[in-house]
Amino acid sequence: MFHTMKQLFAPTNKDLRKRILFTLGALMIFVIGTSIRVPGTDEITRNLGFLELMNAMGGGSLRNFSIFALGVMPYITASIIMQLLQLDIIPYFSELNKEGPVGRQKINQITRYMGIIFAFIEGFAFSFVFFNANSAIEHLYIATILTAGTAFTLWLGDQITQKGIGNGMSLIIMAGIIKELPTMFVLAFEGLILDSSLELWLGILLFILFVIVYFLIVIGVIWVQEADRKIPIQYANKSTSAYGSNQSYMPIKINSAGVVPVIFASSFLMIPSTIAQFTGKEGFINFCNHYLSYTTPVGFLIYIFLIFFFGYFYTFIQIKPEELAKNLQQNGGFIPAVRPGKETENYVSKVLSRLTVVGSLFLIIIAGLPILFTTLVNLSDKISLSNQVTIGGTGLLIVVGVALETYKQLEGSLVTRSYKKSYRRR
Repeated sequence: MFHTMKQLFAPTNKDLRKRILFTLGALMIFVIGTSIRVPGTDEITRNLGFLELMNAMGGGSLRNFSIFALGVMPYITASIIMQLLQLDIIPYFSELNKEGPVGRQKINQITRYMGIIFAFIEGFAFSFVFFNANSAIEHLYIATILTAGTAFTLWLGDQITQKGIGNGMSLIIMAGIIKELPTMFVLAFEGLILDSSLELWLGILLFILFVIVYFLIVIGVIWVQEADRKIPIQYANKSTSAYGSNQSYMPIKINSAGVVPVIFASSFLMIPSTIAQFTGKEGFINFCNHYLSYTTPVGFLIYIFLIFFFGYFYTFIQIKPEELAKNLQQNGGFIPAVRPGKETENYVSKVLSRLTVVGSLFLIIIAGLPILFTTLVNLSDKISLSNQVTIGGTGLLIVVGVALETYKQLEGSLVTRSYKKSYRRR
């Protein structure tokens, strides 16, 4: 890491530093926007329930009811739907997916339009749920501002991706969570140590355990994200004996999906809660609170299943064994002791399935630790602290995952530049 920082501040990497500063500036604009409240509205004082996760990802913008209250969540919802539609449900989208970069660009464009539509619907719903406007025009006014805020956030994310470092959408989510993390630790300190209902020594012990749990989450995420399986590759025009140790490998990560399964699972569980808040029906709201909140046993099991499902689903969306085997054969490559074509595809699918099971299980353990901590230390009666601990665990998982991916991209850019520089000298 020290070597990477040294390379970064080299005179030849001035443009890369500008990209980093642009990214930080764009994220600062987003953080400032989370404090700009929609005109004519007040801060939401009631318990948000499962929408606390949406609030955390948006840097507290939902509770402030800022112009960025919806954040990028409508876009994530649209992404989930688009990913499902590409599984031969609608032939048009599956054909676009097979068209390569041009098709993916079209899918991305449709996803953004769909995200804007969802933002307007959610904005209209939230205006009804949280505020008693006097007319339909006022509801339309609030919905329009929230939709514009989401559209600007998506544009800002695109600018970060194109002109900055890392994935813009992921970094915006990370910035929102980092903004809220200090609040979680302050609440934990106040609730566990300063709370008079607990003995001082017990509160201190629980707070230390709380810190250890989060430290384990950081270590676990780094370990899972960095671990991979190397499949040896041999090329027909190369001799293994001639090249010796320069054996080619195809690395497959244990957790190829990254933190996307956690984001998707959380977003998927939020959809019924949002609808329940909009309808205002007490029975539906109670059903969501008891069965679709991961602070309850049933909700926790559903949350675990969704993480596993999206981990498996997204991995095979990103790494297609059929295309991988086809490209390998076209380049004259093969896996030793495995025939090119269908056997290679089956072999890669088998390896990918096993790795995904292991990666998803680790992801479930890491995401579930804070929730189990909440249950074990009986924090269920402290609603605000319980929400912060459980949501903070998911948030920290996302933060560490996105930070690792961004650092890898930065490191890759520096390595590429160094290689090009040494190649020119020759």
